[in-house]
Amino acid sequence: MTRLTGGALRLTVYVGENDTWHHRPLYSEIVHRAHAAGLAGAGVFRGVEGFGASSIVHTTRLLSLSEDLPVAVVVVDTEERVRDFLPQLDELVTEGLVTLDTCEVVRYEGRRPS
Repeated sequence: MTRLTGGALRLTVYVGENDTWHHRPLYSEIVHRAHAAGLAGAGVFRGVEGFGASSIVHTTRLLSLSEDLPVAVVVVDTEERVRDFLPQLDELVTEGLVTLDTCEVVRYEGRRPS
């Protein structure tokens, strides 16, 4: 089990919900690669509205019916481990935004077995 407390680095990858990597959702590929790399954890968050470099607004509002909503993949781990993972994103993310932020982990615990 990975232990993580104190200073850490948060990696956020903003992509479109319909973005793919070899016929698989891009956000899913990023999560699975982060898991395989042994990173502490990752989560995918679906946005209800947003726009990026293309300046096209994607929204869940009924009249717009956009299917390519914004998605954020968030990974938190030590700075070294997150930076070691960045070359994989260079391969995967051809359109989108990747940000890094320092953060502090207050608590990180897994579920206890039943």
